[in-house]
Amino acid sequence: MISTLLAANRGEIACRIFRTCGELGIRTVAVHSDADAGALHARVADTAVRLPGATPAETYLRGDLVVKAALAAGADAVHPGYGFLSENPEFARAVLDAGLVWIGPPPEAIEAMASKMRAKELMGIAPLGEVTEADLPVLVKAAAGGGGRGMRIVRRLADLPDALEGARTEAASAFGDGEVFTEPYLERGRHVEVQILADTHGTVWTLGTRDCSLQRRHQKVIEEAPAPGLTAGLQDELRTLAVRAARAVSYVGAGTVEFLVADGRAHFLEMNTRLQVEHPVTEAVFGLDLVAEQIRVAEGHPLASEPPHARGHAVEARLYAEDPARGWAPQTGTLHRLAVPDGVRLDTGYTDGDTIGVHYDPMLAKVVAHAPTRAEAVRKLAGALERTALHGPVTNRDLLLNSLRHAEFTAGRMDTGFYDRHLAALTAPAADPHAPLAAALAGAHGRSRFGGWRNVPSQPQTRRYETAGEEHEVHYRHTRQGLTADGVRVVHADARLVVLEADGVQRRYEVSRYGTDRVYVNSTTLTELPRFPDPAAQVTPGSLLAPMPGTVVRVAEGLTEGATVRAGQPLIWLEAMKMQHQISAPVTGTLTALHATTGRQVEPGTLLAVVHELRETP
Repeated sequence: MISTLLAANRGEIACRIFRTCGELGIRTVAVHSDADAGALHARVADTAVRLPGATPAETYLRGDLVVKAALAAGADAVHPGYGFLSENPEFARAVLDAGLVWIGPPPEAIEAMASKMRAKELMGIAPLGEVTEADLPVLVKAAAGGGGRGMRIVRRLADLPDALEGARTEAASAFGDGEVFTEPYLERGRHVEVQILADTHGTVWTLGTRDCSLQRRHQKVIEEAPAPGLTAGLQDELRTLAVRAARAVSYVGAGTVEFLVADGRAHFLEMNTRLQVEHPVTEAVFGLDLVAEQIRVAEGHPLASEPPHARGHAVEARLYAEDPARGWAPQTGTLHRLAVPDGVRLDTGYTDGDTIGVHYDPMLAKVVAHAPTRAEAVRKLAGALERTALHGPVTNRDLLLNSLRHAEFTAGRMDTGFYDRHLAALTAPAADPHAPLAAALAGAHGRSRFGGWRNVPSQPQTRRYETAGEEHEVHYRHTRQGLTADGVRVVHADARLVVLEADGVQRRYEVSRYGTDRVYVNSTTLTELPRFPDPAAQVTPGSLLAPMPGTVVRVAEGLTEGATVRAGQPLIWLEAMKMQHQISAPVTGTLTALHATTGRQVEPGTLLAVVHELRETP
């Protein structure tokens, strides 16, 4: 029996593993980088071991250090979670060689399926050879790892070399393996997967299907179980192929077989030899704890001959610290508050006051809703997200809300091109028009005790706010009757709560501030703007500013000051939160300044280069 378990991962998945361990009476060990010294997973574990350094390559990807940590802390088992070392056969062997229990499939099974290229060959699928015009579009894909890293869509042959290089660099950074390959890219396919669970006694369960079609940068955003709209014949085919893949490598433990479904046919993508981020939807539908089942299987217990029956429908949304309207740019800073309503499941690696840094994936949490029907589950999740208090960096919460309520999604007709078609509409500003006024009134109340109203009538006080890229100017007055605003009756106003009445309808606004210029009003985030713009904030036309904190990992070959560049030409690549972001020339012109150098750490707004536009003379 396992008594002490180390989670070879961080954040949300480590916390989720520790939660199950606590229920089973198993002691827990966390590993953490220097950047994660105060992280939630390190705080909730019974024991924590430091891995010196900050980047994944220095810490969480160092299997030798993780094994040493397990031995030093007296652990007798290692659970890899997902990502990082979870699909590394050499790490699995090192764990076993150290006399520890490995909570995962045999190293040989990981090895057989770890490379997506070799997995396809094992399933009898020939890899795509030299790419020609007739093959386009294609997808460049990292052979190892997952999570959308090391993937690029190529629609023009001229773009293929850059896509290959970018994918290799990103994959090497994220997984320690820069091998990539190409495969046909299906424009309107659905991403469907089958959860499997196998024991050491020859039993293989298939636990229904999941639909993970809503993706950004090939990383899943919203997932659900079961996948809607599949025919009985297609479901049988998916289950048969999943069992075939598991038996082909004598699989043991939890795993996922992934497919692209198009034109009623299933196309094998890969087998993930680990737990998936979206496993909670399967747990909700089948009433299982998959981590507990993984531990039982690792202890040698047999599975029942048949899995439990599925009940209802579950939907999961991933909350990311990112700005979908600005190219999914990751965001950093303090997470002041994260609180979801009762009735939904929250899996997270953060608590109020934690810092979101630059080194790791920007996922903050997963919110999961389960209900008897799909429509009820979707409505429940959307309602919960709408009422979630989320104070801190910009997130994708509004995008998730709009996605769940989009007609294409509610009808179950989504595919992997959903965000390509609808992103602009889904990220269009739609904040409550009275939120800026509520922010102003709450702020005014906080200062009113120093002398608010006067006997002599005066001009209204004015404040300016920015939200979702739009500026709002609001006006209000202090009177004997309290605070007033044109067109809106102020029913109540204090520093935390404002109640407004417009057209006979009263609405409540909870207002929060955390000593910054940001104000959080219900689910709207506003930035208070200065009355007079700072002249120093002006930048030279053609300036290329860092859109996020990160590291310069590449500068275009041969790029020097004085060079002529064309509009749209890739110039600089930043890496932030394990993803690469390309910065291109805004105009055709001359590069008059270049401050970016490989390896340089930059903050948002850092000047990287300046391009002086070449204008044609009349």
